[in-house]
Amino acid sequence: MPGNKPGKRPEIHHGNSSEIEAKGHVISYNVNEDERPGGLRIRFKIRVESGKKAAARDTLLASAVKELLQWSHQHRTPS
Repeated sequence: MPGNKPGKRPEIHHGNSSEIEAKGHVISYNVNEDERPGGLRIRFKIRVESGKKAAARDTLLASAVKELLQWSHQHRTPS
């Protein structure tokens, strides 16, 4: 994972919510303070799923990434 240093591992949380508890688990990872762009706090949460539910999440994630990229392009600041 980005920002992962030797000896540091992502946190693995089983059952962060009742929905996850019965069907999978969540992997959480916080980006180190010295690796954050502009001091932003960044946390990745990865839900492990399969089948139709995974396909539906893939569609939702693709839409969210597209929206983020469009927003980022519109709000770009000159270097």
